[in-house]
Amino acid sequence: MFEFQQYLGFLAFLTIFTIGFWLMLFLVNFVFYWLGGATVELIKEKKAERKLKGKE
Repeated sequence: MFEFQQYLGFLAFLTIFTIGFWLMLFLVNFVFYWLGGATVELIKEKKAERKLKGKE
């Protein structure tokens, strides 16, 4: 079985791994949110530009 120091090392590893995992998920979701918003804004700008050209 585990000795106490091995148990503490295992808990430290799990803690660091879990924090890194959730941080990675947060950052990936943030990047996708940013790219999605930029794409929507680009589409809106192109649509408004097309609408403006049609009126002239």
